[in-house]
Amino acid sequence: MKFLVMIYNDDTLLDALPPGQYDKMMNGCFKHADELRAEGHLLDSMQLEPPALTKTIRVRNNQATVIDGPFAEAREYLGGFNLIEAADMEEAVRIAKTFPWAATGSIEVRPVHDIVAERKRVGG
Repeated sequence: MKFLVMIYNDDTLLDALPPGQYDKMMNGCFKHADELRAEGHLLDSMQLEPPALTKTIRVRNNQATVIDGPFAEAREYLGGFNLIEAADMEEAVRIAKTFPWAATGSIEVRPVHDIVAERKRVGG
């Protein structure tokens, strides 16, 4: 089963880290990611650029509006994600707990819907 592990950052907490601590955490994450990949759990991971570089698009009444920034002001923002393979939610949460970023934001684990099955269901 696939799960999306979303890493939310809080810049206040990240900025409060002692000098060099962020780089130490990132290096540890890269090593851990290599281990998870070798075990067959980590399928992909990406770090996102800051929300200030974001564009939000909405279409209402066939009119597209593009605005700068995220959808809403929030203290925590999506900073990256990992796509993992796990037997169930319990294992996915266990894997997500091994990332240090819950101390500087939060980590959300969400099951990934089987899009191939959905395509078949709707006749696509």
